Amino acid sequence: MSRPPSAAPDTEPPFPVARHTWFDDAQALLTGTLIVALGLVLFRQAGLVTGGTVGLAFVLHYATGWSFGALVFAINLPFYALAWVRMGRAFTLKTVLAVGLLAAFAEVIPHWLVIGQLNAVFAAIAGGLLIGVGFIILFRHRASLGGFNTLVLWLQERYGWRAGVVQLGIDSAILLAATPWVGPLQLVLSVLAAGLMNLTLAINHKPGRYVAY
Repeated sequence: MSRPPSAAPDTEPPFPVARHTWFDDAQALLTGTLIVALGLVLFRQAGLVTGGTVGLAFVLHYATGWSFGALVFAINLPFYALAWVRMGRAFTLKTVLAVGLLAAFAEVIPHWLVIGQLNAVFAAIAGGLLIGVGFIILFRHRASLGGFNTLVLWLQERYGWRAGVVQLGIDSAILLAATPWVGPLQLVLSVLAAGLMNLTLAINHKPGRYVAY
């Protein structure tokens, strides 16, 4: 049976799709990167590691003692070309800003927030959840933290692959590469944190769930 001409398709939302303003995007970049940075500060304090380009920065930081913030920014430089080609100019510019903010926050927050005692299990759980929430904020405003985040976000938009599931596979490989510098307990807790982070993404960031752009 044909649909009446006046009826709307099933896929159309029941309300107009909202467009983010520059202020919406600006507060999202600040809020998202701050939340992620707080999670990373907990990881560093507990000697944990994570996946993606941030995980690579952690490994190099532990191995060499180089500035973590500078490593995060430098490692992401080659991935901006992918973001420009695949995701467009606006996405790339917001991603560059987000990575720069994260690098800055990661360096200054330990001076603003001094943690005297931190339970490693709490650091893994709280840090993983915080980073997952921060990623969702950035993803929903068409930004990322570069590197593999750019790749998995493009895969979700292009093929419908869940960002959390794809990211989990990449993160697992990064965690294994960190074993020379991370103890067994820290590695187990890092896997727990990665699982919570990506579970947060898989549950809350699905195609079609968020319609603003």
